[in-house]
Amino acid sequence: MGGEVYNRDKELKEAMDAGQEALRYLYEARNCLNSAGNWGVLDLFGGGLISTFMKHSKMNDAERLVQNARSALKRFQRELMDVDTIAEFHIQTGDFLAFADYFFDGIIADWLVQSRISDAKRQVDDAVRKVEYIMGQLRQL
Repeated sequence: MGGEVYNRDKELKEAMDAGQEALRYLYEARNCLNSAGNWGVLDLFGGGLISTFMKHSKMNDAERLVQNARSALKRFQRELMDVDTIAEFHIQTGDFLAFADYFFDGIIADWLVQSRISDAKRQVDDAVRKVEYIMGQLRQL
């Protein structure tokens, strides 16, 4: 019985760590997208070369963070499945497992249009809410 507690605690810790990592990248990506959006607005109103450069720089940063978040979400997904195999627990992930598989597909290629930055921000916010919800469930275990 002692082994079961250790395994449960270990699996919970691994899931919590993976969720925290995913959230960190998602928060950073959201910040970059907000900044890119702000520079994009300035660029639309004639901000010049500096605003264009800064917008693209922030978009490149966000792209890197989105790719890191995608990897972290996949790890979180695997760790959640490990926790879910513990007989006494069942985490209500809803459609999160399917969501994690396709979350970031296509948004990076579309960032050149200002409205697509807003769409990407909404998708990142949605991911943050889903991960935060699951993390809350894990904390209650």
